[in-house]
Amino acid sequence: MNPSLPAQHTKSLQLYWILQAAGWGFYTLSRIIGAATILRLPWGKSALELAIFGGVGLAISHWLRGFVWRHQWTALSIPKLAARIVVAGFIVGIPLGILTQISDVSALQDPGPELQEYGPALSTGMTVTIQTLLQIANWAVLYMIWLAIYFVAVGLREHRTVRLKQSELARALHLAELRLLKSQLNPHFLFNALNTVRSLIADDPSRAQSAVTRLANTLRYSLSSRQDELVTFAQELDIVTDYLELESMRFEDRLRIERDVPADAASVSIPVMLLQTLVENAIKHGIAELPSGGLLRISAVLENEMLNVEIENPRPPAPSLVSGEGVGLRNARDRLRLLFGTRATLDLDLSKPAVATVRLRIPQQR
Repeated sequence: MNPSLPAQHTKSLQLYWILQAAGWGFYTLSRIIGAATILRLPWGKSALELAIFGGVGLAISHWLRGFVWRHQWTALSIPKLAARIVVAGFIVGIPLGILTQISDVSALQDPGPELQEYGPALSTGMTVTIQTLLQIANWAVLYMIWLAIYFVAVGLREHRTVRLKQSELARALHLAELRLLKSQLNPHFLFNALNTVRSLIADDPSRAQSAVTRLANTLRYSLSSRQDELVTFAQELDIVTDYLELESMRFEDRLRIERDVPADAASVSIPVMLLQTLVENAIKHGIAELPSGGLLRISAVLENEMLNVEIENPRPPAPSLVSGEGVGLRNARDRLRLLFGTRATLDLDLSKPAVATVRLRIPQQR
């Protein structure tokens, strides 16, 4: 998990409360000044009533914020969202409008002077009804404006978050590319592969040609990986097969390979070079350090639209796996988080004394 996310959430929450307090505080203060200077209402009583209404207004707006998030209003289309904003405004405006009408500060929205021109045509009851409706409308419009401003702010924040995430992803992929090139094109791998080819040229020319072809495929895939973020599991497994064939020529009987990959898992998208990196770690930090070698097992299963991959290999009693996590597993976890979010996981299981197991979970993309 990105450690900056809690700090960003805290900062966003602090800004929300600052804006809430500033907005409702300014609205309440302006009404208090109007009540005291224009209507000449008692300062203390009107200030208390308006402060209470301001506090209630803030509390309701905060409740509305939680309500719209729980019901995922941010995912609605603009027409549906606008309709809900209007309905919500009147739902909260009705009780507040009635309460305001029976208070002394109702005179701030008193339409009495305008209604007097109609003379006896309007009864006292009708006048009170119109005044109440105007109070309700005032609160309803106020909350409609609040919700509109809130959703605009949320939209701008989400737009900024998406841009930051894209930027972070681009930087992480660039860094991953450099690390992968360093890992795949390191002199040790090339030296070992070329030595294997050289030893086969005289004894088994056809096998030497096959080794050169597989080496070319591996290098070409490594160099072209900078153009892609995702490939199918089948594509990644093909290049892993070439890599393992080269390593089999070097380790001979010390490296045994077992695969269990069903056909339905082949089309699932995974980060490019991810499986290759995990398999190389298994050989480098496990089988290569054992005089007798061992069995490298790759298995996969697709369940509930989730690809589950396991890579299991023997390991020495005091493995150097920890030193390999910095470049391999940590980088893989970062890429999974950026590409798939929290649904994708990568875990290293060292609970068995002589076996290391990497478990990979990736959601199936539609």
